[in-house]
Amino acid sequence: MSGKKRAHVIVEGRVQGVFFRAHTREEAEKHGLSGWVRNRPEGSVEAVVEGDSVSVDSMLGWFYQGSPGSRVTKVHVQEESPIGDNNTFEIHYY
Repeated sequence: MSGKKRAHVIVEGRVQGVFFRAHTREEAEKHGLSGWVRNRPEGSVEAVVEGDSVSVDSMLGWFYQGSPGSRVTKVHVQEESPIGDNNTFEIHYY
């Protein structure tokens, strides 16, 4: 049995205007993860994913590949303590 894990992720590259957020939500939901994703003003995408550690690790691997049409150049990952604050995965539009 794996424990819970939470990761704060910033993805750089060609990740805006290519449906990256929608694909991120779809992938997170496939893995049963909660959290959120949003565009950042300077052109990167920021996300928080939480769930069982195997699923979070799988999702982190997906961030390096990205969505069809995207071109990921760098992924920053900061592990955080799981807080269980949500049970859905949302796209934030701010």
